[in-house]
Amino acid sequence: MIDNTQNSDTVKQTPSGDPKENNKVTAAPQQEMHSDDDGHDHGAEDADSGWKSHWQLLLAIIILVVMLVLEFGFQFVPAFPADLIIFTAAYLLAGYNVLYMAYRKAKRFDFFNEFFLMSVATIGAFAIGSYSEGVAVMAFYSVGEWFQDAAVNRAKRSIKALLDIRPDQVAVQRDGGFLVVDPKEVKPGEIIQIKPGEKVALDGELISEKASFNTAALTGESKPDTKNKGEQIYAGMINLNTVAEIKVTSLFQDSKLSKILEMVQDATSRKSQTQLFISRFAKVYTPIVFALAVAVCFAPYLFVDPYEFNVWFYRSLVFLVISCPCALVVSIPLGYFGGIGLASRNGILFKGSNFLDVMTEINVVVMDKTGTLTEGIFKVQEINSKDIEKDELLKYAAAIESQSTHPIGLAVVEHAGKDSIKGVNISDVEEISGHGLKGTIDGKEVLAGNTKLMKKFNIEYPSEVDTIVYTIVVLAIDQQYKGHITIADKIKEDAPQAIKDLHDLKIQTVMLSGDKQTVVDEVSKNLGIDNAYGDLLPEGKVEKVTALKNEGKKIAFVGDGVNDAPVVALADAGIAMGGLGSDATIETADIVIQNDQPSKIVTAIKIGKLTKKIVWQNIILAMVVKVIVLALGAGGVATLWEAVIADVGVSLLAILNAVRIQRLKM
Repeated sequence: MIDNTQNSDTVKQTPSGDPKENNKVTAAPQQEMHSDDDGHDHGAEDADSGWKSHWQLLLAIIILVVMLVLEFGFQFVPAFPADLIIFTAAYLLAGYNVLYMAYRKAKRFDFFNEFFLMSVATIGAFAIGSYSEGVAVMAFYSVGEWFQDAAVNRAKRSIKALLDIRPDQVAVQRDGGFLVVDPKEVKPGEIIQIKPGEKVALDGELISEKASFNTAALTGESKPDTKNKGEQIYAGMINLNTVAEIKVTSLFQDSKLSKILEMVQDATSRKSQTQLFISRFAKVYTPIVFALAVAVCFAPYLFVDPYEFNVWFYRSLVFLVISCPCALVVSIPLGYFGGIGLASRNGILFKGSNFLDVMTEINVVVMDKTGTLTEGIFKVQEINSKDIEKDELLKYAAAIESQSTHPIGLAVVEHAGKDSIKGVNISDVEEISGHGLKGTIDGKEVLAGNTKLMKKFNIEYPSEVDTIVYTIVVLAIDQQYKGHITIADKIKEDAPQAIKDLHDLKIQTVMLSGDKQTVVDEVSKNLGIDNAYGDLLPEGKVEKVTALKNEGKKIAFVGDGVNDAPVVALADAGIAMGGLGSDATIETADIVIQNDQPSKIVTAIKIGKLTKKIVWQNIILAMVVKVIVLALGAGGVATLWEAVIADVGVSLLAILNAVRIQRLKM
C-alpha cells in the first residue's frame, strides 16, 4: 500500500493551474490523499484507529439498535438519566475519531470542516433530547467514512500492486556459480539468471540465444514476446520457457519498472483542476452552510409567531448534517485514482490526474513518424556508391553510425556487421541535430546523414537522390559525395486503425518528421493523416506546434526520440513511446505509452473522458440530493434520520460509481 505520509508541501500547483508547469515532483511522492490540510483526514494520524475503531463503531450500532427496539418495539424507555448515559456511551464509541479530529482542528481555529460540522450537529441533537438521532448521525457518518477509507485504500493498493512486482531476490553469477542476492546489490555488467516462471529483476541485455517473456506488467499486453540475443530485457517481464541469462545494464533503482512505479506514485499526488476546484469550493461552501444553519435557527424569530427555538434549532441541525461535503471530497479523487489505475493496466502511464482532464480537451494529435507511427526497425535495402566499392562505403557508414543510437544508424551497423569496423580508427564524432553525423574515420572526414547535411557543408550530390521515396543515408568523404544507402521502415500494425479512431473522435491528425518529404507523404497517404510535414529540424517541429497552439488548438504530441523532447514539453499533453523512446522524451512527457502502440493514444483519450464523465456524475448527484434535502430540512419536512441517510447514501453511491472505473476493461 502506498505510504501514508502526510505532506501538503509535497506537490505544489502553480497559480495558473497549468499542468505543464508542474510536471516534476521534487519531494516524496507518496502523499496521503486525505491529508489533514485538505480537511478530510479520517483520523489517519491516530495510530490506534484501525480495527479498534471498527469494533467501537459496531458496538455503538448494536447499542443504538437495542435502544430503538426497546423504545419503539416495546414502548419502553429507560428512566432519565439512564437513557442519556447509554446513548452517550454509544455516541462516544461511534464518534471518537470524528470528535478528536474536530478538537484538533479547533485548536488551530479551523472550524469550517466536516468534523466540526458533524460534532456541532450531533451535540446539538443531544442538547434538545434527540439522543437516538444524534447517535445515528454519528454512527452512520462513521460507517460512511469507513467505506470511503476502504475504497481509497483499495484504489491505492490496486495501483501499486499493478506495478510493484519487483522481485526481492535474483541469481547473479559470482565465483564460478550463481548466488542468490538482493537485486539492489547487483551492479551493471554482472550476469543474472532467470528461470522459467521467474520475474526479471533488473534491466539488461539478453546473452542467451533466445527467450520468450510475458511483458504485461510493462505494456498491458499478455501475449508472449520473443527476444533474441543482444535485445533489451526489462525488469517486470516474466520468463516463460527456457533459462535466460541477462547482462545487467542498470541499477535496481534505475530500472524501467522502478521508474514506472515512481511515475504512478507521483501521479496520485498531482491533483486535477476539478479536484482543485472542489477543494476551493469546499473551503467556501462550508462556512456558508454554517451561516445558513444559524440563519435557519434564528431568522424565523423575526417572521414566525409563535417562534419555538427547539423546532428551528432541530431544522438547523438537519441542515448541517446534509450539507457535509464528504461525498465530493472523497469520490472525486477516488475517480481519478481509478482512471490512473485503469490506464496503467492498459500500458499507459499518466504522470498526474490533471492530464486525464487535459486529454478530454485534445482536438489535434501531432505525431512523429519514426518509432511512433512506424516500427523504427529499419532494414538496409540498397547501397549505391560512386568512385568507391560498396563494401568500403558501408564500412565508413557503419563506423560513424556506430556512435549513434538512432534506429537508422543501428540498421546500417547491423547490416554491415560489427566485425566490419574492427580496427577502424574513429574519432571526433559530432551529432548535428536533425542532419546527421560528422567525424573522422581512419584520418578521413566523413559525413553521414540526410541531404540537409550535404547542403549544410556545400557538398554536391546527384539530383535523383532527392526523388527517392525511401529513407536514405547520404555519405561524403573528404568533402566529396560517395554514395547513399537506402533504408526502409514499416508502418506499425495498429497505426491505420489508430488514425481512423482519432478521426471518429473528431480529432485532427498531423505528422511531423525530420525524414524527407517524399517518405512522409507516402506514410501519410497510407495512413490517411490530415496534414504531414517532412524535412523538419527540431526547431521546425516546435514552430509547427506553436502555430497550432496560436490557433487555439489543444494539442497532444506523440514522439519517441531525443529530438522530440522540446516539442513534447511544449504540447498541452506530451506523450512518449516508452518502449523505444529515449529517456529524455519519457522524462519530459506527461503520458507514457509503454508498448509503443499508436492505438493507445485513443485509449488514453477514452479513459480521460470516462474518468471525467464519472467524476461529474458524482458532482451532479451529490449537489442535487443535497439541495433537495437542504430545502426539505429547512422546511421541517426532513428529519435528522433522513438527513444522515441521504448524506451517507449519496456518499456511498458516489464511491461505488468511482470504484466502477477500476473494474472496467478498455
